[in-house]
Amino acid sequence: MRILHVDTGKSWRGGQGQVMSLHRELTKAGVSSHLVCSESGELYRRAKGEGLSVEEMPLRGEWDIFSARRIAKLLKTGNFTHLHLHSSHAQGIGLVAARLAGFRNVIVTRRVDFVPKKHLFNRWKYGSGVARFVAISLAIKEILVNFGVSPEKIRLVHSGVDPDKTRPGSGESFRRELGLAPGELLAGNISHLADHKGLKYLIDAVPLVLANHPNTRFVIVGSGELEEELKMQAKSLGLGGKLVFTGFRKDVDAIMDGLDIFVMSSHMEGLGTIVMDALASKTPVVVTGAGGIPEIVEDEKQGFVVPAKDPKALAGGIIRLLESPELRAAFGEAGRKRVIEKFSARAMMEGNLRVYEELLK
Repeated sequence: MRILHVDTGKSWRGGQGQVMSLHRELTKAGVSSHLVCSESGELYRRAKGEGLSVEEMPLRGEWDIFSARRIAKLLKTGNFTHLHLHSSHAQGIGLVAARLAGFRNVIVTRRVDFVPKKHLFNRWKYGSGVARFVAISLAIKEILVNFGVSPEKIRLVHSGVDPDKTRPGSGESFRRELGLAPGELLAGNISHLADHKGLKYLIDAVPLVLANHPNTRFVIVGSGELEEELKMQAKSLGLGGKLVFTGFRKDVDAIMDGLDIFVMSSHMEGLGTIVMDALASKTPVVVTGAGGIPEIVEDEKQGFVVPAKDPKALAGGIIRLLESPELRAAFGEAGRKRVIEKFSARAMMEGNLRVYEELLK
């Protein structure tokens, strides 16, 4: 068995983290695995830094015939048994490559819960050229079925994380950086600053929390197209230093350890691996019921699940956790246990491996 993975993302987001984890875990398990990713991208840099089998290509959009031909050549000469495509653009380029190479064992992982548009190109992308679709949540599986993909071609494999990557105590430096006083609690979000992350609803929730708990601090970690707009919203609400925007950070594991509460405000979400990271680090959560998030968090067991686009509900969940150290501790312990049992990177690898093995029968 030899797997060729393709991912076109240049920045580092949840999808790239999952590709990296799968590649790493397959390699550790003795499965031959090779990754093609965008030149000069963060995924390439990190995979190369770990000594994993990787090469970079231009991967410019879905119609990059030059990259498709290079991938087709790899398929013909590299003794690969499977082609695993991990992003929308990778799906387009990879399917062209597979057609050029006469290659049939094509797997597509879908991680987003956006509904595909029903135009001719998408009908081809989701058609007979794909042997199996991997949906990372039941919500995404339903979207694929509604689009017209046969349920027999879809396999559910939840994303997974390394439950031990956050080192206890590593967040103290971040708390000092923010100037947190003893007794001040910190709630925050780590994500790409895009509309579907629902951060405007989190920002609207902050004054509601501060009205009850004025010593609480908030942080939003990440960058994205809405960064300036969200900063203006916070300024208009007079939040000042109560809400800090850090921009993109590479030390997100340490930052997660520094949070007392993690808040996921998305109104669309494929699954939400950052929520798994929070649970693994024993950080209690307040999350919305968007997409696949409720498949991770059971309401009032590992955290609170509230309606999306509802600042009052978000604030209510945060306030309940602020007011109960015992509840924060109980949710933290239960969350870590859930990730270890159901959402580890190894479990994710084993789920994908079963898909690969199925196609060899």
